[in-house]
Amino acid sequence: MALESLFKGVDPKEYYIGKVTQVYRSNCVAQIENISLMSDRSKFSKSFLPNTINYFVIIDSVVGLFLGEVFENKASRKNIFEISSGDVDVKSNDYQEICIDTISLMPTDSDRFQLAGFNTLGITDKVYLATDDVYKLFLKSLEFTGVNEEPLPPFATYLNKSQAEVSLKPSTLFNRHLMCIGATNSGKSTTALAILDKVVSTKRKALIIDPTGEYRNAFSNDEITKLTLGVDTTVSPGKISMEQWEKLFETENSSQGAVLSEAITSLRYMRKIGSETYYQKVGEDIENTQENIASVGKDDTDFNIELLPEQIQAESVCEPERDNNFNFKYRYDTLKANLNASLVQKIQYQMTNTRFLSFFSNDPGMYNLLDVIEEFVHLPDESLYIDTSQLGASEGIGGMIIDLVSTFVMSRDNICPFVFFIDEVHRYAKSRYSDKDYHGGLTLLAREGRKKGIFLYLTTQNPKDVSPILFGQIGTMLIHRLMLNDEIHAVESHLDDYAIKHVRKLNQGEVILTSVNLLHNMFIHVNKSPRTQYNDTPQL
Repeated sequence: MALESLFKGVDPKEYYIGKVTQVYRSNCVAQIENISLMSDRSKFSKSFLPNTINYFVIIDSVVGLFLGEVFENKASRKNIFEISSGDVDVKSNDYQEICIDTISLMPTDSDRFQLAGFNTLGITDKVYLATDDVYKLFLKSLEFTGVNEEPLPPFATYLNKSQAEVSLKPSTLFNRHLMCIGATNSGKSTTALAILDKVVSTKRKALIIDPTGEYRNAFSNDEITKLTLGVDTTVSPGKISMEQWEKLFETENSSQGAVLSEAITSLRYMRKIGSETYYQKVGEDIENTQENIASVGKDDTDFNIELLPEQIQAESVCEPERDNNFNFKYRYDTLKANLNASLVQKIQYQMTNTRFLSFFSNDPGMYNLLDVIEEFVHLPDESLYIDTSQLGASEGIGGMIIDLVSTFVMSRDNICPFVFFIDEVHRYAKSRYSDKDYHGGLTLLAREGRKKGIFLYLTTQNPKDVSPILFGQIGTMLIHRLMLNDEIHAVESHLDDYAIKHVRKLNQGEVILTSVNLLHNMFIHVNKSPRTQYNDTPQL
């Protein structure tokens, strides 16, 4: 594209700044010839502040038109008042320079900006102040993906560019997974809802897991199917894997996991023979007991979870020393009972929540969670909201549910693509009692879900709490204000030096949007959605 076409409707000479005098691999230095432009108040607005930095310029080069951002502005005179007006007597050794960071290139045969690659500027190339129209053209060129894809409705505006709205294509945000990061009260939840609003309102599929009930009234029943676990939705205990039971009850070590597995297998045997009590093993013949347990088949999955504490206590047995009387019966083991006591207490604590037992049941009058998800993944234009807040704030049950849902949807074929939104994912990061990682299912989704059309959308307060393997799969981030050095260090590989220095300075609702699908990082302000959200901070 020619320079005149880029500045359509205006004379480029009115925006001429000067010429390039020094060239480096990623930036250049230009000497200002048009000093009057630096103090022309008619050119000053939210978009144009030519006597400062962070504004955009166009450099007319042999290979095309470069777009650059000014990051340094300096003058030779020590007395700033001498250059405050363009009418000063300019001496032969006076100069004013700007340092320009090269962002992108528009080749001569193209009408879109693209990465400059190995192309560089040249000495004496002319530099012009970029207009709002040039900036809007740059915004249209930012996205690499979905050439023919319909963008989402605008959900934000660009900082210092109040007339330019942010309207991105779904693939730009989600096709490499999206994570929203920010400290408390930085606007993270507002940003999450603003984007979810555009996804649901445009009839794109979303699966929302809400651990706090914050979004329970954000969407109408006509827009989305709503489930509340333990209130109107259940899951059969037989559908939960042993690994997921360990996540749920937060076993401290491998021995507790083994005891839990033995107890569940014993209860499965009791359900198989039609008994509604637990398996009492003290005084039972060892050989007969082992034969009974071995008879439990892969189809004998159901059991009564209410009897689990008693069954773990009943597993506190050991084999006696063999004597001349051939005594082959189990005897009570006090040491094992003491070791199992903490596991029993954790299970009993979970069961104090009445919704817990309601959730792990086979009540025919309630929805079955996995059946609803099975229907959801095969229906186009349908969204699903799952409220887990009634099951308590325990990280164990939240991590188990997410792992259960993640593993289940990954096992389905021919699903309709959807966004999988998980709020406050740091709640399910690690067990309080061990180094177990709750992100097994999520990591599988992050690595392989994109091939099936499952795109993660996660929010967290601290990126350090998220599994490094999971974090490494995230290609797009919405970064709100962060204060701690280790938090900023976790995201600095996604930001340039300028963005890193501003992470602590972001106001509420201001976001740095960085993505492998974008030509350049964006500084935006998210527009608050009018939908209902229960995240207000009470007044003290």
